[in-house]
Amino acid sequence: MSTSASATERRGIPAAAFVEDVQTYLSQLNLDANSALAFLQERLQQYRVVEMKLLAQQRDLQAKIPDIEKCLDVVATLQAKKGTGEAILADFEVSEGIYARARVEEAESVCLWLGANVMLEYSCEEASVLLQKNLENAKASLEVLIADLQFLRDQVTITQVTIARVYNWDVHQRRLRQAAASTSES
Repeated sequence: MSTSASATERRGIPAAAFVEDVQTYLSQLNLDANSALAFLQERLQQYRVVEMKLLAQQRDLQAKIPDIEKCLDVVATLQAKKGTGEAILADFEVSEGIYARARVEEAESVCLWLGANVMLEYSCEEASVLLQKNLENAKASLEVLIADLQFLRDQVTITQVTIARVYNWDVHQRRLRQAAASTSES
């Protein structure tokens, strides 16, 4: 009988069924051992592709979070210096590897890159709120992504165990057929 710890899927990732009885599993799917192994290997490859995509998304989010935090720190520094009359000297990146020095006095607003070569000007307060929201969203997305990766790793493990069980069952059946054939010949 084939049962599954979680018979559902998670965000499009199909759940793998743990196979308790290989004979019943094969008869339910109407497959022979080789076809079942090919199917399971294909499913394992699909899991690996999804895992690579999720890991890339995780790397992107893990790189994005420190950038957002750094922007929040800059906006907080600008807000703290507002009204003091004190200027801030800052080096900023103009282009990759090219920096310029700027003297910032009484910054009322900041410009934020929104993506797709779009930059908008916000007041410091609006920018702080927006960046805080973006940081919370990025951290929540990272948590969901980590849970998805854990679910996926569980499915990979279940699939690998199922492959081993089907393979071992097939080897056992071949040996039984060989033994039966050799005793009938004698």
